[in-house]
Amino acid sequence: MIITVTGATGFVGRAFLDQASAEEVKIRALTRRDQAERDGIQWVRGTLSDEAALTELITGSDAVVHIAGLTNAPDPAEFEAANVTGTANVIAACKAAKVKRLIFVSSLAARQPELSAYGASKARAEDLVLTSGLEWTTIRPPAVYGPRDDDMFELFRSAKWGLVPLPPGGATSIIHVSDLAELLLALIGAQPALVRKKTFEPDDGREGGWSHKEMARAIGAAVGRPVFAPSLPQSVLEFAAKADRLFRGDKAKLTADRVSYMCHPNWVSRFDKRPPEAVWMPRIPGEEGFAQTAEWYRSAGWL
Repeated sequence: MIITVTGATGFVGRAFLDQASAEEVKIRALTRRDQAERDGIQWVRGTLSDEAALTELITGSDAVVHIAGLTNAPDPAEFEAANVTGTANVIAACKAAKVKRLIFVSSLAARQPELSAYGASKARAEDLVLTSGLEWTTIRPPAVYGPRDDDMFELFRSAKWGLVPLPPGGATSIIHVSDLAELLLALIGAQPALVRKKTFEPDDGREGGWSHKEMARAIGAAVGRPVFAPSLPQSVLEFAAKADRLFRGDKAKLTADRVSYMCHPNWVSRFDKRPPEAVWMPRIPGEEGFAQTAEWYRSAGWL
């Protein structure tokens, strides 16, 4: 079996490659830049807009795991090209190569497309997958965290200083990147009736998700600090996003688009959209995952 992967060099993609290597699954992976040789992985140089590269990537594979996507951008218009057009190109390449199985990594943000350009782009991409005629499965991860993640690292770094500013009161689900990688790989060999043409919202198994303050306290415990975690109004976060753009430019982590969906009160995965237990169950609860992630940040010199 040969599995094709897009987004293999990103945070989730690298975890997927690690999981595939552990299970000795052969991978063909798209990359923008030359990569070091790695057992079981064939690198294909190209992008989601490169038809020839996508043809080489997908032809002869048994399934495509489409992870690649843009999660943050200084210009919201960039989401359309990366997340919508990129997905359309992958679907077209699958059809041309007669590869039917597609696993698409979307986002919980797609549930509320009116809140952000990012969520809207993921919702449009989901619609393309839905009408593709392929044997698809869509995964909507909640907040993904774990070693190498530089997005949630911002919370760990703030907790190290004892202060974690939060959006207005609400709750969110989370999932460790290793658990997500295991799910993506498990879907490939799962019984078709259980997973095909279905949308799933996985999480760490915590009923009702995490309130923002609970998560801040748990991250504080992971870095060994009690934290002050005030809930800030949306107007203050919007001002902070402008300041982040001023100081970090295109590398800003807090953007106006992110503020829009961060302030939504409910990003909890729906219990009726959990993956079937016969296919996958989460292994890493939040407290354990936060502690493991904090240790990785320390060992890597990030904290």
